Amino acid sequence: MEAHATVVCRGHPRVRGTHPTTFEITTEGHLTEAGDCIIGVAAECGAAGLPPEFRRVLCHDRAVLLTRLSLCDLRVEVHSRGSAALTLTHPTDMVWRRSRYVDGRTVGILSDRTAATLPRDLICLLRTGETLVVEMTASLSDEK
Repeated sequence: MEAHATVVCRGHPRVRGTHPTTFEITTEGHLTEAGDCIIGVAAECGAAGLPPEFRRVLCHDRAVLLTRLSLCDLRVEVHSRGSAALTLTHPTDMVWRRSRYVDGRTVGILSDRTAATLPRDLICLLRTGETLVVEMTASLSDEK
């Protein structure tokens, strides 16, 4: 079983991309200096707005999440896990986490990328306000 979701957002001049354990996109149009995990603003939806079929697959302990971040000619893949503990209730934010921590904003846990480990050329382009396409594919793995 596999399901897809695509969210379009944009960069912002204050994107720093230095957070060591997460990265985030938000529907908010602004970004403060404290937002070192936020890589995209003005997103089309938060976690609560993801498609129902995608949510069903992602909210399973065997779910595997592949996220593709596309910007200009750059493509970055992020590998994460889903979880039955995900609630996907946050109206404005989506967060990918290196840890197993889950709250209403969490869309991926055990991620192999964080804001600090994303390619710096991606972060530089985001600072110019370029459009970022976030393509997510959730599938069920045979692992438990």
